[in-house]
Amino acid sequence: MKSIALRTFALVLSIALLTPATAQDESVDDAISGAMQALDEFMLHFNRRDMENWAATLNYPHVRFASGTVTVWDSAEEFAQSETFVRLPNTGWDHSHWLSRDVVMASPDKVHIQTVFQRFNSDSEIIGTYESMYIVTLQDGHWGTQARSSLAP
Repeated sequence: MKSIALRTFALVLSIALLTPATAQDESVDDAISGAMQALDEFMLHFNRRDMENWAATLNYPHVRFASGTVTVWDSAEEFAQSETFVRLPNTGWDHSHWLSRDVVMASPDKVHIQTVFQRFNSDSEIIGTYESMYIVTLQDGHWGTQARSSLAP
């Protein structure tokens, strides 16, 4: 009996390993790739202090949970008017980098990514390390960050 069970298990395992990925698996892989690319663009334009292109990396309405508040922007135009690059440099910030980005949930049109990022001053000295959660969505063919929650001030 043990031998039959072992052979059956080996057969099932072989079939599972040889079965091609399903369309669902491929679409989730594509979603993760699209979401990570969206986060790359987010950080690129954030560090360039390019409000218009940074706003374009988001999906709307866009929600941010940080510093004990919840902020909602209904459009890229509204987001581009925020004073992020007036306020943030006053803290000594010059640029930021992702330390880690780990997918915690994914579907073909939404990816939740747990991140850790660091902020640096103009001498590239670390001024803070923060955990955050980004929800990146697919809207009308565009991958963009729709919501983010950060432990950063």
